[in-house]
Amino acid sequence: MTTHSETDSSPSEQRRILVEANITREASAAAVNHVVEECVRQNVVVRMVEATVLALHGAKITQRPAPGVSVGDAGSAILDGHEIEIVGSTLAAAEGCELVLVLGGDGTFLRASEYARAANVPVLGVNLGHVGFLAESEVASLPAVVRQIVDRDYHVVNRMTVEATVYLGADLIGTNWALNEVSIEKIERQGVLEATVEVDGRPVSDYGCDGVMVSTPTGSTAYAFSAGGPIVWPELDAMMVVPNNAHALFARPLVVSPSSHVAVEIGTKSQRCLASFDGRRSLSVPEGARVEVAAGSRDVKWVRLDDEPFTDRLVSKFQLPVTGWRGRTDTPRPPGL
Repeated sequence: MTTHSETDSSPSEQRRILVEANITREASAAAVNHVVEECVRQNVVVRMVEATVLALHGAKITQRPAPGVSVGDAGSAILDGHEIEIVGSTLAAAEGCELVLVLGGDGTFLRASEYARAANVPVLGVNLGHVGFLAESEVASLPAVVRQIVDRDYHVVNRMTVEATVYLGADLIGTNWALNEVSIEKIERQGVLEATVEVDGRPVSDYGCDGVMVSTPTGSTAYAFSAGGPIVWPELDAMMVVPNNAHALFARPLVVSPSSHVAVEIGTKSQRCLASFDGRRSLSVPEGARVEVAAGSRDVKWVRLDDEPFTDRLVSKFQLPVTGWRGRTDTPRPPGL
């Protein structure tokens, strides 16, 4: 675990944060306006991606951003009477920011994590969606969240990522990374994907399936969970290999070491497929290709606002029944139990 001091700016530097919002949510505009108002009051510059600002009602672009995202290249806009910075939607959008604040659901968080990871700055989620498993707080607590950002009253932990590389013979097709999972999946509805899973250079099993995914602990509550994978506490670094709708007697998920190397080989007469990264980016995976997956070279830095255990979040987000729990007599009970 690392502390927020790693993201501190020197006293002479202008503080700034990147705000990424899901503008389709009803509460989004009010949430963005509140963040901008409070940050401007505390001399913290708010930066937003131009496309997001254009979708906000009442926003006025006063200067278009130049190519690049250095402070000198940023444009400006007026939002609810306050000036903000605007930049283009590039991976460098968070350069020069101390963190990325997400106002939305898990999809918005995954988009914002691309900016945060590229700039090596932490990301903080405030849920405006439904489950919002990746969010650290709910929108009702937004004023307190902004205060903690201003006061730097938070700490930062690292969340593991995975990276996958696709080969066809000796030819490199491409590589990408994921915070939740890389999913190798067939494109057409009919037929099955012929895949062989390998761990650390040794074959494990052939599968006729819809796909095979390799998940991080963070992604274990997402797509991998829906496919029957285990829930893994985020403090544990591991990779989950989860066959998806496999026609096989042995179709159980595997939990492997973070230092392991997983490969999925596609049959030479298999269905056409692709490798999907967090459902946001993809690479084509032709027949006979090989997808190699390993722990990512860079984690995603993750803002924690408190020390709430993952167990309590799991119970709350999934609304798990725990009325029969007695616990030890000297153990504090979570609120509402």
